[in-house]
Amino acid sequence: MAQRTATTAQRIRIGLTSLAVVFLFVLLGSIISRSGGESNQSASANAAANTPTEALAELGVAPGSEPEENVSGNEQ
Repeated sequence: MAQRTATTAQRIRIGLTSLAVVFLFVLLGSIISRSGGESNQSASANAAANTPTEALAELGVAPGSEPEENVSGNEQ
């Protein structure tokens, strides 16, 4: 009976240790993914600020809207 109790206690210790190790790995992975995500957000924000509003018009594929000065000049 004493050996059965020792075996059970050892299994519980191994299980709790394994659970703690898995928790630490998940925590570490979360920290790494968050630090990588912040630089991606700033890069995507910069890219959004630098994108042209009418990309096809700049390439000459589609007509773009004329600036307000030209529109008012055409109305006269």
